[in-house]
Amino acid sequence: MLPLSRTDAPLGLHGKPDNALVYVRYFARRYLVLGVTGFVLISLLLRILYVGRDVRPPSISDGNTSPRWPGRRLPPLYGQYHRYEHQLPQHHWDAPSHESEPKFFFVSTHSRGSGWGNIFQEVLLNAYLAHKANRGFVFYNYTWNDDGSDYSDYNGKPIPSRIPLSALIRGPIVGAPWPAGDPAPLAISEEYWHHVCGAKRRVIPRAEVHEHLPSWYVSDITKGWLDKLSTVSDQCVEVAGGDPPYNWLTFGEKDAMLDIWPDVARSPVLTHFAWSPLVELGFDNNREVFAPTAVFEPPLSSVPLTTASAERYSMLPGLLVLHIRRGDYEGHCAHLARWSSSYLAFNALPGLPDRFSPPPGGSWGENTPENVQIYMEHCFPSVAQIVSRVEEVTRGEAASGLEHVYVMTNGAVEWVEELKVALRAMGRWTNVASSRDLVLNWEQKYVAQAVDMLIGQRAQVFIGNGVRLSLSSASSSIVVRRRLLLITTFLVLVLVLAVVESDGQHRPDASSERLAPRQHPVLVKIRSAVQTRYPCSHISPMTDKTSRWAETTLQHHG
Repeated sequence: MLPLSRTDAPLGLHGKPDNALVYVRYFARRYLVLGVTGFVLISLLLRILYVGRDVRPPSISDGNTSPRWPGRRLPPLYGQYHRYEHQLPQHHWDAPSHESEPKFFFVSTHSRGSGWGNIFQEVLLNAYLAHKANRGFVFYNYTWNDDGSDYSDYNGKPIPSRIPLSALIRGPIVGAPWPAGDPAPLAISEEYWHHVCGAKRRVIPRAEVHEHLPSWYVSDITKGWLDKLSTVSDQCVEVAGGDPPYNWLTFGEKDAMLDIWPDVARSPVLTHFAWSPLVELGFDNNREVFAPTAVFEPPLSSVPLTTASAERYSMLPGLLVLHIRRGDYEGHCAHLARWSSSYLAFNALPGLPDRFSPPPGGSWGENTPENVQIYMEHCFPSVAQIVSRVEEVTRGEAASGLEHVYVMTNGAVEWVEELKVALRAMGRWTNVASSRDLVLNWEQKYVAQAVDMLIGQRAQVFIGNGVRLSLSSASSSIVVRRRLLLITTFLVLVLVLAVVESDGQHRPDASSERLAPRQHPVLVKIRSAVQTRYPCSHISPMTDKTSRWAETTLQHHG
């Protein structure tokens, strides 16, 4: 209350009441009481309105469901990434003419309906070819289904039919500038390609180039297309007719990358590659999940974009990453064993510590039980075999200082937990985690395979299905370590990566990827088996037997 007289008031410096101080104290007390009372009332009101209500989860929220998938939240469509691509500065939508713009190269036959691992390696080589030809690369969506629908069904679940490439990666492949001094034209989106080129496209059937090639090696394919493109002056060139230039036969040939690899590794397509902000944020948010830190480390997403890939994605000391694919891969592994398959092209690069030669004794489309078991140990190992392999690797020089294990997998939750228990029982790991432990937002769930790739890429030691990449060896592996750190993504794209959702269900993943059959000892028959679809000038006509083999193989691999 207000003072009744001056004698009730506080005294100032000379014993006189300080009226200003009196009023300040009075109003402070009054408004404090009002503020506390208001806060209590608002809190009670919110409790009445919200606490105890049946708040529905996002998976069945209004406006984001479909009768086709009742009770399931529809996946994101990544509209902001499409808009980003649309607004790239090299897209001159309102220009009266586009004749002065660079020459472009579009692979309209790019793969669809495959897992990200297969699509990714193809995108990289398509962009590499465009850069070598001094044409702007026309990048496209990661496409599961191009029938015009927004969503596709995968094992009874909705998935995005298309994901813009910029939601997964960034760099010159998706329109960023090339390094200083590189005169190559900037990449453009498929949307802008159709706007500019329209009816003036020069379409080159794939067979027009490939029927003259001596092999399906990357060097021969690249040279064949560069020779062809050097004779074409048209602004807009499109590859059409069946498969893309580099298909599953190329990626399945263990020697297909060897002679051209040094040039590919130096290409700015790789040296200036980066993961998308969405993927890097997923990495940063889960840093303490897969490799807890003792001291503060700046988040990856804070590193300047001008930082070279080798520095941006430097090794994380102490991290061991395992890629263990499950699900229907057991059937794929048996199929590969029957045909005496070997490592894929990127698993056979010079300097990698592991090599694999198909054991003798197999025949045409068949193999001995002993050989099949050898393949299964490499391809579909048991928990005990995985632990044994980890123990073997940790005894090597490259394993010095390892303390964390991260498992990239699409395995069932129960199986993953069994594996984690077995790894912890080794008694040397301070942290064991898996893809199932990642905390991802709704958009990151559908690019989770790329988050896994980034984690595996930065591992000190990486153990995959049948291959080990040791990035800290001081001996012969030091050369490949420097190459792999420069090329960034090739570290793990050589493996088929599963897309794992945190609810324990599988996304479109390696189970639907087209696994290229390796060359059988009877190489001539295999080449004959695919002559119709993959013409080469020196191949003889297909026999009935090889035709049946080709049909079976194509059913397995899309």
